[in-house]
Amino acid sequence: MNPKTRMVDGGSVTQEQVADDFDRLTASYESEINEAIAFAGMEHTFFIDVKRDHLVRLASARFGDVKRLDVLDLGCGLGAYHAGLENVFHELHGLDVSARSVELAAEKHPFVHYASFDGVRMPYPDNRFDLVFTICVMHHVPPVQWESFVSEMKRVLKPSGLALVFEHNPYNPATQYIVRSCAIDKDAVLLTPGKLRRLFSGAGFRDVGTRSILTVPPKGVFLAKLDSFLGNLPFGAQYHLSATKT
Repeated sequence: MNPKTRMVDGGSVTQEQVADDFDRLTASYESEINEAIAFAGMEHTFFIDVKRDHLVRLASARFGDVKRLDVLDLGCGLGAYHAGLENVFHELHGLDVSARSVELAAEKHPFVHYASFDGVRMPYPDNRFDLVFTICVMHHVPPVQWESFVSEMKRVLKPSGLALVFEHNPYNPATQYIVRSCAIDKDAVLLTPGKLRRLFSGAGFRDVGTRSILTVPPKGVFLAKLDSFLGNLPFGAQYHLSATKT
């Protein structure tokens, strides 16, 4: 299957359509995902925990003391990752194009600073955050906006700040099946690791690299170590990119 899985006509879905879709799906979001991944025998919360752990570990490796960091979750949706991040960072912000999602997230996680935006320019000054992360979001961004999305991440990062992107791996057959099966991903355009690296390198980031995750379900210490060991292989269900602002 082409890595641009389920690409709409010309890849021309708009950011407004994406926002409307997620506003409408807030009530069924979790059940939609759980239905799509049911064959794996694990619920969405398992994968949330795995990626949250990766996020904190990568931030700790880069900065040491993460308690001093101002952090932005770009495309935060309902704040699925935030419950496990209370008191982890100095400040945690969440931003999304779905105003309804942000409203519901704020009710659950009052310790997070939430905002919504038009998907074009983030409502923050230059050099605002130490870390900006975005988890399974870019495949919902219209491809014509990928370059500007990455440029905005760079703009709001402090010098030497860290960008982390988690994405579906289009080379993994199970991932392709999940994307095809999930209504939330009906307009998704998956990015290969190479494409994502080129976008960040082209925007002027340095130390751009990707690693696979979820090659095996990291249940327990042994499988977690095995999954990490297999990170250089392109077979994981998902992968993450890290890049540093120059």
